[in-house]
Amino acid sequence: MTNSTNILILPGWQGSGPRHWQSLWQTRHGYQRVEQHDWMQPLRGDWIARLEDVVLSTSAPAVLVAHSLGCMLVAAWASHSRNTHRVKAALLVAPSDVEQEALRPVLASWSPVPLHPLPFKSSLVASRDDPFCSFARAQVFAAAWGSTRVDAGAAGHVNADSGLGAWPWGQDVLNELIHN
Repeated sequence: MTNSTNILILPGWQGSGPRHWQSLWQTRHGYQRVEQHDWMQPLRGDWIARLEDVVLSTSAPAVLVAHSLGCMLVAAWASHSRNTHRVKAALLVAPSDVEQEALRPVLASWSPVPLHPLPFKSSLVASRDDPFCSFARAQVFAAAWGSTRVDAGAAGHVNADSGLGAWPWGQDVLNELIHN
């Protein structure tokens, strides 16, 4: 069984504020946030190196809980790391499409998106009205990564602005991923 110290929270670009479900989960369940050096100008290589450090310092198996750019981090890290065996599973929520025209200038180091199967089980939760990634594009990511697809309906970017609070349904998805 995975304990709370093995669950790593991977926020996206600009981090996850105090009302974001990731922050609420961290507070309520004791999950560990992977702090990045620069939330505002994220560099893929820096973020990958930081995740590698944390995975190596955490009791295996780790479970990754990623949101937005954090999903891209998981895919990028998994395509480079020799330590993917230390991850049991990943919950990927509302991936941001870094190849979208509006995001390219600010997230240039994140292209191209790695489209290789993840070497651990994963579930990808996608919203039908996410402004940072179309539902169709999220389905492409899920298929490429070998992730179970989870339809969140019309939930925006599945963040604090979506009014989800602690997002208990997301916690259920995480629990099912961990225990199945």
